[in-house]
Amino acid sequence: MNIRRRLIPAAAAAAVLLLGSATLSACSTDSAAAGADGRFDVVASFYPMAFLAERIGGAHVHVTTLTRPGQEPHDLEISARQTARLQEADAVLYLKGLQPSVDDAVAQSEVRTKIDAAALTTLERHGDEAGGHAPAHDTADNADNADDGEPAGRDPHLWLDPVRYAQVARGVGKAFEKADPKHAAAYRKNTATLVGQLDALDAAYAHGLRHTDRKVFLTTHAAFGYLAERYGLTEEAISGLDPESEPSAARVRELERMARADGVTTVFYETLVSDKTARTVARDAGLRTDVLDPVEGITAASRGTDYFQVMRSNLTALQKALGAK
Repeated sequence: MNIRRRLIPAAAAAAVLLLGSATLSACSTDSAAAGADGRFDVVASFYPMAFLAERIGGAHVHVTTLTRPGQEPHDLEISARQTARLQEADAVLYLKGLQPSVDDAVAQSEVRTKIDAAALTTLERHGDEAGGHAPAHDTADNADNADDGEPAGRDPHLWLDPVRYAQVARGVGKAFEKADPKHAAAYRKNTATLVGQLDALDAAYAHGLRHTDRKVFLTTHAAFGYLAERYGLTEEAISGLDPESEPSAARVRELERMARADGVTTVFYETLVSDKTARTVARDAGLRTDVLDPVEGITAASRGTDYFQVMRSNLTALQKALGAK
């Protein structure tokens, strides 16, 4: 998977750091604090993993995250201090294939419990169109440009599908039970509660997106393929899995044609990504822009203070763009 780099507005930098300290109350990037109080010590690679560890572990875990709030997870290069911190942990929770530097550090570490979220569910290959194929896309021009974007790869954005995320949560809960049996009952209870909340989120998406005027949505890159597949939608991405790459003129023309054919109203972009490409495509096609957050981290710009709030904000944005009834 290509490395992705994002542009964070300078004015938001201080707010990002301030909010980050309060986002996960028990989550810390201070290695000196790790495990000092005797709790089960977990190192999480980035926010979606830290969120699971916090919710499942509750009062019995101390969670350290390797990725700072506002930092692009894919770009993470962990420091020597973080590598040493990893060696001291009781467990590491990560998503193999998303952050190569974390993968390397975990492989070389002697941490007792290694939990790979990717191994707890299934990952699929997604290109720049995912979740279904709109009939209007079957044209000669589309066929000619089929290889215009990045080749399809394993999509790591499993947490954007509440059902897959719940599968991972169950696996993490079992791993915690095995590694820290003294608190197994609490981990089982917390896992059941979290899975119930994810089931409710799934039901909200299924109900909220069941009846819409259109089924195709346009994003700057293909982060929402699993979500689209789950709820009968088609995600069409400007730049495939790599939002840093600039779309070709042919790709932009193709997207404009698809937008007209599918009745698309909105070009979605991410909070921490430059919206230049999205606004250019939107302007040329006469569309509006809005945020669809991949929930890779919580910052001052996020539409919510945790995973559930941001996911519900995403649902509202999709309902508006797709003409939900």
